[in-house]
Amino acid sequence: MTINIPPIVLEQAEAEEMYEFEDGVPEVLREKWGVGATRLGGGVVLAMRDDSSDYWSKALGFGFSEPVTLPLMEQVSAFYRERDVRLATIQIAPSVIPNDWSAICETLAFEPSDIIRKLGCDIETAVELSAGATLEDGLTVGPVAPDEAAEWADVMPRAMGVPHQGMQDMAAASVVRAGWHPFAVRESGSIIATATLRVQGQVGSLFAGCTLTEARGRGAQSALIAARIRAAQNEGCRWLVVETFDEPAGTHNSSYHNLIRSGFKLQYTRRNWIWRNPAVPVAAGLRQRLKPAAIVGAVCHYADPPPKSGSQRSLQIR
Repeated sequence: MTINIPPIVLEQAEAEEMYEFEDGVPEVLREKWGVGATRLGGGVVLAMRDDSSDYWSKALGFGFSEPVTLPLMEQVSAFYRERDVRLATIQIAPSVIPNDWSAICETLAFEPSDIIRKLGCDIETAVELSAGATLEDGLTVGPVAPDEAAEWADVMPRAMGVPHQGMQDMAAASVVRAGWHPFAVRESGSIIATATLRVQGQVGSLFAGCTLTEARGRGAQSALIAARIRAAQNEGCRWLVVETFDEPAGTHNSSYHNLIRSGFKLQYTRRNWIWRNPAVPVAAGLRQRLKPAAIVGAVCHYADPPPKSGSQRSLQIR
């Protein structure tokens, strides 16, 4: 079944997801790290001043309630300059890129960067095609309880290989947030893989899937995709959306293929654009750009390669 999800649905789901994830950290940490968020032109602008990964400062969701213009992008740039942000990512759907975008980029020194694949599917197809997901014996998949928030949030940055600062506290806060449904794969009671689902209305977003390096290749991410699909069905979702990095020639994005096997279809590709603050140079050795294998939601989704041969069983959510 071919489904075309309107770009506004995919873009606003990601924008609101990122806004809630970043803006939900305690005020003391917002002040410490220079976290800020605002809404401009129908989109969201997110900042973290002290971010060695240069990932959490991003602006997205523009072009639907009002057009993308030079004055709007100047406001975005000003927001980052005022907060001494080194680098920010601008994300705009191709369907709303204005005719003068090249001139805007030249004026504001926006640089082309990574390409993102935006995927989506209807819930019925996803439920059907993800039903065959399996896990190796000894692994279980299920929801995360509030008292597991700290452990779950600690695994996420370790699995992605990025700094704990920011991500760990954002993730922990999301466990008990309304509309968010965290899941984990466990082995002998310990969490080895994480993921979450955000539901808003009839749209479910897959977000923040990652597996510890030593536990990959055992079906964890396929199981987490399937578990979230079932949860989305129970929540009454009509559509599921997700993001992943591109797959250039000669490379293989396992996450993308896991999603395709689960019923997702490519809706469109979207280029990232980078804004740099000339007043805040990047210190040598400091920049560690966060670029995991694929995004599920706005945080990249680390996927497993096909499961290794060996003992496997049908997926049960516990």
